[in-house]
Amino acid sequence: MRIAIVGASGMVGRMFLRVLEEKQLPIDEYVLFSSSRSAGQKVFFMNQECTFQELTESSFDSGFDYALFSAGASTSKKFAPIAKEKGCTVIDNSSCWRMDPQIPLVVPEVNPETARQNKIIANPNCSTIQAVVALKPLYDKYGIKRIIYSTYQAVSGAGLGGFNDLKNNTSEKFPYPITANCIPHIDVFEENGYTKEEMKMINETRKILNDYSLQITATTVRVPVFFGHSESINVELKQPFEIEEVRELFRNAPGVVLQDDISKNLYPMPILAENKDEVFIGRIRRDYSIENGLNLWVVADNLRKGAASNAVQILEKLINSK
Repeated sequence: MRIAIVGASGMVGRMFLRVLEEKQLPIDEYVLFSSSRSAGQKVFFMNQECTFQELTESSFDSGFDYALFSAGASTSKKFAPIAKEKGCTVIDNSSCWRMDPQIPLVVPEVNPETARQNKIIANPNCSTIQAVVALKPLYDKYGIKRIIYSTYQAVSGAGLGGFNDLKNNTSEKFPYPITANCIPHIDVFEENGYTKEEMKMINETRKILNDYSLQITATTVRVPVFFGHSESINVELKQPFEIEEVRELFRNAPGVVLQDDISKNLYPMPILAENKDEVFIGRIRRDYSIENGLNLWVVADNLRKGAASNAVQILEKLINSK
């Protein structure tokens, strides 16, 4: 079995490599592709020195079973169909295919059954992934009427440029300094006043849960944290609930770690979620301002579960299902 990794030299691409080394999937050969700028560079992977190869229109001629893409929407738009035509299944981490009605948008803990609907599979936005892992058990048991997202997103979500802005106290990637600051502006603003990131969360949640009647609003904020997105999620459920019952749901939910004991100051934080694949949930409490209201605090590593690990988990499920 041969696997291509497209965009292997980037932050998410290198996280692909780390997660794949940990997983040790039954893969015979990996080939690492990058832009012409990084081609020729070397990396130590799977106990050997590997060289990044330039991605070209003929790169998939030699035949691959699967490809992990994390090289931006324009690259995915051009090269994913080429890979698909050559018989390769593409798991794409860019925004290119997420809202295409023919392309499955997959989080393995939520909707793994959709992954085989197309040979191009979209990896959701990082902030959406951790949110729907938390929401899925609630949706299945109680139903959901309305969701209010407020996110506190790490600078690494903006790539190396965002990481360096915080590391070097600059404002080259972001419009303002991020050090000792919060910027309520992720991606571009749209005509409705929401940012593209906010609309991604709204639209992707509906698609993943396959419920376009969901009422959702979002405010996404960049904060001075290197790794790990935090989210305050307010949910209006359709059915009554008990708090301990909700905690028990999360104790048994796939991919979830419950950290919710305020008597011990136990709650999720980015520093505790870093380099982990699980979604951490805490600060569970009733919202008394509305009937069947619930508050959650949800944290995950945006480069791992929010990107690389989710894609590798999809790959693992596809391989195992064979």
